[in-house]
Amino acid sequence: MRTTASFLRVIVVALLGYLFLNWVGTTGENSAFIEQPWVWAIYVFTVFFHIAGEVCIAALQRILYQTLLPEAKKRYDEKAALKKVNRFKWFKETYTAALGSKAIEEELEIILDHDYDGIRELDNKLPPWWVYGFYGTILFAVVYLVRFEVLNDYSQIEEYEIAVAEANIEIEKWKKTAKNLVDATTVSMLTEASDLKAGQKIFTSKCVACHKADGGGGIGPNLTDSHWILGGGIKNVFNTISEGGRSGKGMISWKSELKPLEMAQVSSYVLSFQGTTPAEPKDAEGDLWVDPEIQE
Repeated sequence: MRTTASFLRVIVVALLGYLFLNWVGTTGENSAFIEQPWVWAIYVFTVFFHIAGEVCIAALQRILYQTLLPEAKKRYDEKAALKKVNRFKWFKETYTAALGSKAIEEELEIILDHDYDGIRELDNKLPPWWVYGFYGTILFAVVYLVRFEVLNDYSQIEEYEIAVAEANIEIEKWKKTAKNLVDATTVSMLTEASDLKAGQKIFTSKCVACHKADGGGGIGPNLTDSHWILGGGIKNVFNTISEGGRSGKGMISWKSELKPLEMAQVSSYVLSFQGTTPAEPKDAEGDLWVDPEIQE
């Protein structure tokens, strides 16, 4: 890099010197280098002097680099090593002092008397982290004893009940944003107007042909009475819509066309027919179904 810079400087000086001497020394039509040959002597001397200067500077730099750089690098390495040694020096010294450890040549001062098969034990202190951790457990035990045994704070049963109540709240929040993840075991009755309206729309487009608009029944059974062929309640109705009715003569499975949320919505809408009076009710089919949760 230094050689390239020196070469470029020599070229620039030679070019500028040529242009300057030619401009100053030219008086006629011909170049100053033709009219006045002494200009060549000035030009050659100037270029030679500059080349010699560049060579001397490069040699001086090389000498300084070879002599001073190792010393500077050595000082830098010594400072870096000293800085590394002194890093966390206070912490290391404090920790070592807390341990009470002794150098190998001073271990006779802390050696215990008992001897087992030539093996002797040093009376070293426990590590600070262990000691203060043990003190922390004592403090925790005292606070716990006062809080729960003296001041009679909440019991484990109360803590469990609070956790269950909080979990139920979280579950309800989750259900509002994850309705499409339900299945026949987790589905619950939807009561919001938007869900029932969506269920009515699905029922009108896919179920009216067999069950009529008022749920009185046609090809399919009556949905307004308390008799169910495959069981009533939101879980059974959802499962029937999802998997289909009786093989060969029941309702087809809708799980390939309806999303879980849509099946939950139409199931909830179907159950809204319970207790209503259709225009032309079909005779009851199946068994009388009583919700076991209500029965309990």
